[in-house]
Amino acid sequence: MTRQFKTVALVGRYKDTRVAEPMQSIAAHLQKAGITVIVSPEIAIELEATPVKLTKLAQQADLIITVGGDGTMLYAARQLGNLDVPLLGVNRGRLGFLADVSPTKMLDSLDSIFAGNYKMESRIRLDAKLELTNGSQTTALALNDIVLQRQDTGRMLDFETRIAGRYVNTHMGDGLIVATPTGSTAYALSCGGPILEPEIEAIVLAPICPHTLSDRPIVIPASQKIDIQLLKRDDTKASVSADGHALGDLTPDNKLTIKASSNRVTLIHPPGYDYYEILRSKLYWGRDSRKSVNE
Repeated sequence: MTRQFKTVALVGRYKDTRVAEPMQSIAAHLQKAGITVIVSPEIAIELEATPVKLTKLAQQADLIITVGGDGTMLYAARQLGNLDVPLLGVNRGRLGFLADVSPTKMLDSLDSIFAGNYKMESRIRLDAKLELTNGSQTTALALNDIVLQRQDTGRMLDFETRIAGRYVNTHMGDGLIVATPTGSTAYALSCGGPILEPEIEAIVLAPICPHTLSDRPIVIPASQKIDIQLLKRDDTKASVSADGHALGDLTPDNKLTIKASSNRVTLIHPPGYDYYEILRSKLYWGRDSRKSVNE
C-alpha cells in the first residue's frame, strides 16, 4: 500500500555547499508540486519553507528527506523515536549505503516516489539499556550499532556475553560491536563482521581487536536478548555508544542489555533500487581482476 506524502521535512547540514544546493532544488521542486516543505528555523528563510523546531519535524512530517551522508540518515532516525515516518536519503556523503539517491537523479526519483512508484523497507533497530547500581537506567535506540569500547587506557577489557540467558564467552580485547543488518556494513565490517542482507532478522556480534584469534563474529536471531557484563580489572574503563552517540560508562557493577526494538525504521527507495548493486558500487565488487588497470 502506498502512502500519501503531503508534508515533507528536509534535513541536512545546510552550511555545507554540497548539501545546500540539492536542498534548494528539492524544496523548490516539492513546493511547485503543492507539497508542504518544513525545515528547521535557521534555514527556513533560505529555502522559503515552513519553519518547525528541529525536535518537532518528525511529528509533523509524512516523509523525511535527508541530504548528506549516512550520518545524516542516522541523525534523522534518532529524531523519529517511536514514530513511523519513512526516511529517504539523497547522498552527498562518501559511502551512501543508507542515503542511496543520486543527486543527479533526485528530482526524477522524487517524481516517481510521489507518484507511488517506490520500494518501502522496514529495518531493525536496537534497544540498549544501561542499568546503574543506584537503580537508574539510560536507554537508547540505534539503527546501526551499539558499541562497547575501552576508554583512555592501554589496558584491554574483560567482559562476558550472554545470549537469551545462556553464557556465550568471556572476551578480552578492545570491546564489542552489536550491529543490525543495516550496521553490518559500518563499524562491524571493519572488524571482520559479515554483511547481512537488510531484510534478514538477525544481529551481529563483532569483537573489536580480540586478544584471542578464536573470538570471532557471530550472527544470532534478532529475537534473542544480549547481556554484557564487564569484569573487574585494574584501571579498566569502558564506554557505551549508540550510533556513535554516548550512552554512558559501563562498570563491573552496571549491566548492559541489548535487544531488537519494536520500533523499526522505514526506508523509502526509488524505482530500480538494488541492494547488491550498492554493494558492488561501494565495495568495488564485480571487477574482472584479469584485466590490467591500463585497459
